[in-house]
Amino acid sequence: MESVSQLFKAKGNTVLSIGQGGSVLVAVKRIAQKSTGALLVLEGEQIDDIVSDRDYARRVILHGRASHNTEVREIMSSNVHTVGLARTVEDCMALMTAKGIRHLPVVDGRHVVSMLSIVDSVKVVIADPQVTTRQLESHIHA
Repeated sequence: MESVSQLFKAKGNTVLSIGQGGSVLVAVKRIAQKSTGALLVLEGEQIDDIVSDRDYARRVILHGRASHNTEVREIMSSNVHTVGLARTVEDCMALMTAKGIRHLPVVDGRHVVSMLSIVDSVKVVIADPQVTTRQLESHIHA
């Protein structure tokens, strides 16, 4: 199974981020422009939290708040899970599924390298017939 490191060698590793004090409007525009679902919230080079299109929908839209005068810190998710470069994509997919998350920051030591999405992991798993076979076998024996 492909490691996260191998995936990002092929895919690239752009880190999309915003600061806590940034406006939600800027965050949502960046999410839309980059066709992603989330941004890392960084304090310097350290991960503070994550903000997603889900956070926006649930904490801004549903509460009738204005995007331009709401700060990211008011809606960001907490308890961010991270993985290292050596983890397999299959492990990451299992973690995202178990935690109910769609984005997983990838770190090398204390340095943020990239972010893995559930879509990234599904593409890799689908392309690997051995993984598909193992998953089917686990469902049959469950």
